[in-house]
This record gives sequence, C-alpha cells and structure tokens, in this order.
Amino acid sequence: MRIVVLAGGISTERDVSISSGLLVAAALREKGHEVVLLDVFTGYEKDIFDVDALFKQNYSFTSENKVGETVSDLDEVRENRRDKSNRFLGENVIDICACADITFLALHGGEGENGKIQATFDLLGLKYTGSGYLGSALAMHKGLTKSVLVQNKVLTPAGAVFSCAEDAMSWNIFPCVVKPCSGGSSVGITIVRTPEDFKQSVREAFGYGESEIVVEQYIKGREFSVGVVGGKALPPIEIIPNSGFYDYKTKYQAGAAIEKCPADITPEQDAVMRKAAEATYEALHLQSYGRVDFILDRDNNAYCLEANTLPGMTPTSLLPQEAAVEGISYADLCELIIENSLAKYDK
Repeated sequence: MRIVVLAGGISTERDVSISSGLLVAAALREKGHEVVLLDVFTGYEKDIFDVDALFKQNYSFTSENKVGETVSDLDEVRENRRDKSNRFLGENVIDICACADITFLALHGGEGENGKIQATFDLLGLKYTGSGYLGSALAMHKGLTKSVLVQNKVLTPAGAVFSCAEDAMSWNIFPCVVKPCSGGSSVGITIVRTPEDFKQSVREAFGYGESEIVVEQYIKGREFSVGVVGGKALPPIEIIPNSGFYDYKTKYQAGAAIEKCPADITPEQDAVMRKAAEATYEALHLQSYGRVDFILDRDNNAYCLEANTLPGMTPTSLLPQEAAVEGISYADLCELIIENSLAKYDK
C-alpha cells in the first residue's frame, strides 16, 4: 500500500507526534509498504516534486526522534515555514495524501485531533486512520466528553467548564484538578490542594491559548489506561509515576514511571475497566481505535478521565504495550489500525 503518515503540526504535542510518526513510518516500511512521512504544517516545500518518487524513496521530513521535558518552541516552527502563512495544512500535503491509499494520522492535539482535519479529509474524499470528525471533536473537548459520559451513565469525576478566570473562582471543592479544555499529554494540568493555589493553577491552564478550562474533583486512586481497537478493549495498563502524577515529563521520559501490563488487578477490576472503556468508546462515537484513561479508587470504582482518539505511538506509549500483551507486535498494531480504519469506509 501507499501510505502517508502525517505528524508534527503546531500543537503543544508536536514533538510527541513526530516521535509517533517516525516509529509508525518505520514499522509500516518494514511491512513492505511505501510510506511518506510529512509534517502536516510545513508540508513538502519544494517547487517541483514527483509524488511517485516520494513514495518510492520512502521520503521522511525528519529523522530526529526526541521528546524533551518541555514542549517545543512553536513560534520558531511557524517562523521557519517557507510561505510564512498561518494555514494549518502545509504545502503539497493534500496533493500527496490524495495519491495514497490511506493517511495514517500520527497527529496529537490541536487541529490534528479535534475533528477539523478529519472533516477536511471527509470533504475531499481522502481516507484516514482513527475516528471521524464527530468522535474526535467530542473526545477532544473535555467538557463535552464529561457531558456525554454523564448522559450515558459512564462514571466520571464531577466537574465544570469555565470560560474565564473570574467565573472559575466560584469552584469550592478541594482538592481538585485544573486543566485546559482541549489539551493533551497532561500539558497545563495541575492538582490543586488548597484554595490559595487555585488562582495560579487557573491562570496557568488559561495560558495555553484556550478559551475554556475544566475543573473537576480529584479522585484518589490508581491510574490506568485501556486501549480499544475495533471496539474491543485491550488489557488495562497501570501507570505508577516515580514522583508526582502522570504529567508531560513523566509520560515521555524513559524511566520516569513504572507501567505494568498485565496490571496487578483482580479479574473483576479488569472487567470493570474494559467494560467502561468500551462504553466510553461507543458513547463518544469513536471509530477504529482509541485509548481511555481511568482512576480506580479503593472501592473499585473506575472513573473515566478522558478518551484519546489518536493515542501516542512513541517508545514509551501505552497502547503498543497493551497490544504486545495480546501478542500484537508494534508493526502488526499499525497494520491493524489501518485495517480497522479502512473498514469504516465499507459501511
């Protein structure tokens, strides 16, 4: 097959996306596919290009695979773009994707995961991996996610959405969690234990360019994630940070957390989380694959925190680890995602 892997972009998860894209592209090439790895924002910035040649040579826009402890300088990324425009799709991206059998979306956060690029591809008749625009939009907006889960009787922490810092000061439940409404990789998330620290956390959450934030009750318990492929839940994986909570640094720095899969849980706990993950997948209209994050409290209540429509595929990502327990290699997982994604176009 001819496959474009789209990565990069200008979200706070740019580096994570590039790491995912490089590994996905390499795995698919090992399987014999012709793969072009493109930065969705910069595209292919040459005046003359031969699409056939790009696929034959397995073109990649970068070979650097590193996720730092902090997010990359997005202003620098914008400044280095050849045409200096602010449009999301870079030069020649659509033309190259149109020549592929499918585009593997290795994007994380922002326009890559909020339904906008999915809707664009739908209008252009281009096939892509993962959920459609509706599921992507619902899962990306944490306030909408919470509302849909409540309506579908999926357990989730109580919370509220605020559009300004002044309104957020009405919150009076502590400890609590403050986070940007549509962010990812735990960027901008803080656990607030006292009213005195709340104002600074709200200011920080609004500092990532979003117009809304979510504040929700803090649930004390063990952290888990459950991948879902083709509507079927994979084994839960437990995340045990060496310090603090599962933030951006802990997620992408090797050795910063212990990840156990199979997790040390009872069959009953396993069943509760798998059932809740599949229910979340259905409630949010997800397709092909995804990942659902949970807190399991001492009473075995599995609180759904959020769903990820384009889970990370980096060296430390959770979904590949869960798939491996089921005997699915990384390369096979990439092909399985493509297989499930193509199936949605047959319905």
